[in-house]
Amino acid sequence: MKAHLIKKQTVEDYVKTNVQSRVPFEIWFSVIRRIEWNEPNDIISTFNSADILGNGSERVVFNIGGNKYRMICRYHFGNNRVHLFVKWIGTHAQYTKLCNEKKQYDVRAF
Repeated sequence: MKAHLIKKQTVEDYVKTNVQSRVPFEIWFSVIRRIEWNEPNDIISTFNSADILGNGSERVVFNIGGNKYRMICRYHFGNNRVHLFVKWIGTHAQYTKLCNEKKQYDVRAF
């Protein structure tokens, strides 16, 4: 199934304010346009540095730009498309800080 990125504008807005992230996100977009996924494990097969967050969370963390950036997306496998909903974007350091602050909470809340 092809991927459909929901809230692509969120990524574009991030790139506008973080110009150095433009090329890494363009590379990520070029991969997303060509993929065929049928199950969550296909996400990991495509992006071996991605992590699925917890059993049943339907969330994935993408490591982008040599792990400089992180993006959390919720995924949903529909009838003929995989929908990726952008939930959060930031640097690796911001992600680490976010996770440390949220340790007392369930990371699936993202």
